[in-house]
This record gives sequence, C-alpha cells and structure tokens, in this order.
Amino acid sequence: MKETTQEERLDYLVEAFKEDLEEYKDLQTPADIFNKRRILRSLMNIRMPKRMDPAVLTIQDEYLQGRIRENGIVTLSDIPTAEERGSTKPFADRLSIWQGDITRLEVDAIVNAANSQMLGCFVPMHTCIDNCIHTFAGIQLRAECDRQMKELRARYGRDYEQPTAVPMLTDGYNLPARKVIHIVGPIVSGGLTQKHERLLEACYSSCLDMCLENGLKSVAFCCISTGVFHFPNQRAARIAVKTVTDWLSAHPESMERVVFNVFKDEDRAYYEQELF
Repeated sequence: MKETTQEERLDYLVEAFKEDLEEYKDLQTPADIFNKRRILRSLMNIRMPKRMDPAVLTIQDEYLQGRIRENGIVTLSDIPTAEERGSTKPFADRLSIWQGDITRLEVDAIVNAANSQMLGCFVPMHTCIDNCIHTFAGIQLRAECDRQMKELRARYGRDYEQPTAVPMLTDGYNLPARKVIHIVGPIVSGGLTQKHERLLEACYSSCLDMCLENGLKSVAFCCISTGVFHFPNQRAARIAVKTVTDWLSAHPESMERVVFNVFKDEDRAYYEQELF
C-alpha cells in the first residue's frame, strides 16, 4: 500500500477542518504548502473544544509528528549543562539555557505560559508560546484543558478561572515532551510590585512541586510573564534562576535537569548573567 505523504495529509486536514468549522467550508484553499500550513494552523487555533472524527485525529497526529521530526527533536543530551559550559554556580550540573522553539524539546515536561481560561490562544497564527504549544500538540490538548476546567467549574462555580501560579498538568500528545504544565503568570500593569515578584516565584516553585508529585525529572521553563504580560525580562530571569536554585537546595535529588528555554537574544543574555 502506498504510504501517505505529508502533503497529502496536509490537504486532507485542511479540507477536514474546513468541514468541521462549517462557516469556513467554502474557504478557498491556497495552492502552495506554506499557505496551506497557515490555513490549517489558523483553523486549529480558532476551533472550540468539541468532538472530532477519530479518523481525522489519526491523520492529524501523523502529520504533526512528521512536522516535529522535520523541525528536529532536541534531547537533553543535545543541551549542555551550565557546568559543562564552565559555570561554578550552585546546581550548574542540572541547569541549562536553551534558545529555540520549546515544542522541539524531548523532556518530561514543558511549561506553558497560559491565560486564566486555560484553553490556549484562539488568535490565528499568533506567535505566543501558548499558541505554538497547542498547535503542535494537536486539538486533543485543548479538549483536555476544557475537560479539566469544566470539572473545576463544577466544583468552584461557573465563573471559575485558573488563578495565577496554580499549575495544571496535561499530556503532551504529539509533542516530544511527555507532559505540559500550564501556568498563569502575573500580569504587570503599571509598575512592578513585590506582589508581582512573589507570584512569579510561586509560578516556578509550584511547577517544580508538580514535577515532584508526578515523578517528572526534567522540565523546560519558558520565560513566564514576559512578553504580553509585561514582567520586566531581566528581573524575571533573576527570579527564575534564584527560585529554581532555592527549590533544588530544598529538594536536592528530585530533578535531573531544569532547562531555561528562551527565544529572544535579550533573554538569553539575562540568563547567561545569572548562571555564569
């Protein structure tokens, strides 16, 4: 039997998602792969959590896993520790900085900077980490987040939103990471306050607590609350490194590796300052 190609999977999925989102069923499909990918991602981004035909999910999973292989999976053995790069700071043998796309990392868990609705980013093609993680995990991730939020609303009331610094654990689905830890960071409007700083500390420590509780030995943190949440980048990096180091001091045998994942050169420089 002829093996299905990635382009054939892409064509199939674009049409399947157009049919699933009835208002877009007559949307003209572009001819080139680049814009087909944009259309598929956009349709996935705006889709509310609901049932999908299992046959479509199978093709989606095959397609996304193929895309991730094309992007290149990065393992911990590919990422040097700070100690291997010459650092003598505490726990340098377990801390790393890695610059790139967090959806490529094969670790026990990656941390997602989520919003209080916990359903991912609905803005088509948005470049935020929440959008990227949901896109490459697949639509099952939004469905699981929705199930957990419905359970929480049944317990705490229909207006429940996820509080700042309270993590939610889900599977990673098509991501190389086994699990995703979703966390709502503090939003800085106006000047930075001690409360903002305490909440950011709590984000890092509570994610590590969740790793400990679930036997997760490696985790990659994004730069929580920087970007659209406006936490100053340099201060955020300092808090992240200190909080993780303090937690490791209290739980010295609990984690094999903590990766500080950065995307911007600016953030890489700030983490370098803290670890070297």
